Amino acid sequence: MAEQSDDKSPLTQPFNIRDCTLVSMATGYSAQNLREFKEGLLRVPKGSIYHHFWGRFLEPQFDEPEYSNDFSAWVYHRLNEKALAEKLSVIDPTDYEDIESVRQELVERIEDRLYENEFVPWTRADEQFYFVRSQIVVLDTGRYLEIPSDLPSGVPEMTIGSIFYHFIDARKRTEDRSDDFSAWLTGWGDTYNDLRLKLRAVDPFFSSLKELRFTVTNVLEEYFVGGNS
Repeated sequence: MAEQSDDKSPLTQPFNIRDCTLVSMATGYSAQNLREFKEGLLRVPKGSIYHHFWGRFLEPQFDEPEYSNDFSAWVYHRLNEKALAEKLSVIDPTDYEDIESVRQELVERIEDRLYENEFVPWTRADEQFYFVRSQIVVLDTGRYLEIPSDLPSGVPEMTIGSIFYHFIDARKRTEDRSDDFSAWLTGWGDTYNDLRLKLRAVDPFFSSLKELRFTVTNVLEEYFVGGNS
């Protein structure tokens, strides 16, 4: 067990806790049947694919915890395609290299369904799927964490918007697609490598933001309070 230093690192600044919200915007694409849905998936900007997987954490389009993304929820509730909905729901975007790979996986699974059955499922005009994208609005909370051992007490006090920003949105911003906590810990060199690995092992996709906050807090408490530091 390596000894850890709680001194401020000369290589990093205090952790600036930020909050965020999402502003949804129309893409101009919609779908009333499965074929149109596939075409929409091929045409919409990648930000729309991202939104319908991750935006639900802050702005759920469907109140449906059983299905993990907006696409699968719509296919189930509006097209009554349960088997396809389940195939779309198990797609975990963290398993893919980038969002374009996720798009391709979605399209391939829908094409398989269209190939297997000539019948194209439809829904009513007022139940169409509207592809949207979102822009993140970042807010400065004025709160900071000075040293790594502040994390176990700091994370539980963060809003779900802060958790989204620092643990999910961060993966688009950091070079190694890590969360902001892990990125910040690199300022202490190799000292917190074990903790960084544990944080990066947390899959945020199949949890609510409250559950994710609880999981991350447990990892931090186990490390700093449980005798691993």
